[in-house]
Amino acid sequence: MSITITVPQDAVALGLGANRVARAIFTGAEARGLDVRIVRTGTRGLLWLEPMVEVATPEGRIAYGPVSPADVEGLLDAGFLEGGEHALRLGDPEKIPFLARQHRLTFHRCGVVDPVSVEDYRAHGGYRGLEAALKLDAEGVVAQVRESGLRGRGGAGFPAGIKWNTVMLAQSDQKYVVCNADEGDSGTFADRIMMEGDPFNLIEGMTIAAVATGATRGYIYCRSEYPQAFKTLRTAIANGVKAGMLGDDILGSGKAFHLEVRLGAGAYICGEETSLLESLEGKRGIVRAKPPIPALKGFLGKPTLVNNVMTFTAVPYILEHGAKAYAEYGMGRSLGTLPIQLAGNIKHGGLIEYAFGITIRQVIEEFGGGTASGRPVRAVQVGGPLGAYFPDDLLDTPLDYEAMAAKKGLVGHGGIVVFDDTVDMARQARFAFEFCATESCGKCTPCRIGATRGVETMDKVIAGIRPEANLKLVEDLCEVMTDGSLCAMGGLTPMPVMSAITNFPDDFRRMGDLPVAAE
Repeated sequence: MSITITVPQDAVALGLGANRVARAIFTGAEARGLDVRIVRTGTRGLLWLEPMVEVATPEGRIAYGPVSPADVEGLLDAGFLEGGEHALRLGDPEKIPFLARQHRLTFHRCGVVDPVSVEDYRAHGGYRGLEAALKLDAEGVVAQVRESGLRGRGGAGFPAGIKWNTVMLAQSDQKYVVCNADEGDSGTFADRIMMEGDPFNLIEGMTIAAVATGATRGYIYCRSEYPQAFKTLRTAIANGVKAGMLGDDILGSGKAFHLEVRLGAGAYICGEETSLLESLEGKRGIVRAKPPIPALKGFLGKPTLVNNVMTFTAVPYILEHGAKAYAEYGMGRSLGTLPIQLAGNIKHGGLIEYAFGITIRQVIEEFGGGTASGRPVRAVQVGGPLGAYFPDDLLDTPLDYEAMAAKKGLVGHGGIVVFDDTVDMARQARFAFEFCATESCGKCTPCRIGATRGVETMDKVIAGIRPEANLKLVEDLCEVMTDGSLCAMGGLTPMPVMSAITNFPDDFRRMGDLPVAAE
């Protein structure tokens, strides 16, 4: 009987040599006459331990990591195929503290299942949510989503049930379900981990949405920088069609849902839903004015439900276990779990799924283990490149939509990027303007011109040219961008800028190292 070994093919693991590790294990086992079966999975999200190899033993899975090709011979000598002792032995992966403390409602299969196997997905509880949804009418499914308190995980936090209900009630000969998988925020990778590790969870969530709204076609708009996710999704969709989970008759229900994955055009602005729809239609990704909203007039002018990966993948759990079970997690109006992505200057970076309400400090200290450099934490950016920079005295803020907003921050996609005390916050503020200037679609003047003027003005501040007057100009510029921009690209760029100026004023009032020139 062959021994099953799982080796991740997540993008991070691949970058760290996972393919070479898998080959070394197979070659080494073959040379010793050992019968092994290697299954390529996603990652569990403990990225500092990748490639993390797991061996199926009679006592359960035993993990080893991080494993390099050079480690394989020593592991085989130590009997790791039977769970033998070795310096890289981590034991039961579920008991690793980083993982054991989490609330994995959505990511519990990542790193466990074969991502493209319908059979493996179903063996681990997959498609129970869809089966439950097919026993309800459309109103019943939407009611479950609404009562769960699920809010859009893409950043806006808009109640998912309201959006689903709007599309459900819209009258049209054709409706669409579109997944925004254009994950472009700095320090975010939850969508990628899900698409590479458990794509059927996304497919099931979108299928439930189609059943609820009356849509028969769907599209996943996948970020162009995610070739591994794109390949995995295409294979999973093809296997889903063969197994009767997609197509003209899903699960023998008589309901049709056809799903395709499209590769994005490489623009950050296409993470904005209307710009995404323009790109999906084959046009340049430019933001649309609203109204009309996509729920009424979206893809090709038809009612379209647009949610991101994390929103759709929360749905199967809700339908399987009920709205109340999901709503028991979280706090206030932020219910359920949040996929937190911890990156930057951090010792233990990775994916953490936890109920809303955990503080930023808890995430950094209890999960991240502090900075990788060992120096003190000085600033933390939450919510991607448009999120605020928080100093130490704001790190006890709960990760909750309302609590973060009260501190002039945002949850966004759940990305947390940590900086130690060597960071220059004036340059970080300049970067926010530079990022906006580079990524703006150019449709509205406040964003297109404002960001460029912001870079120029910040250069003067950094150079020590009339810093007080130029900081006042930056403040005025931020007010115009907030009030006048067509979408959140320009409207939220002032958040990191003003938070840096407000929370780290000393970095803006010292002479810079750029040459001082006449104005």
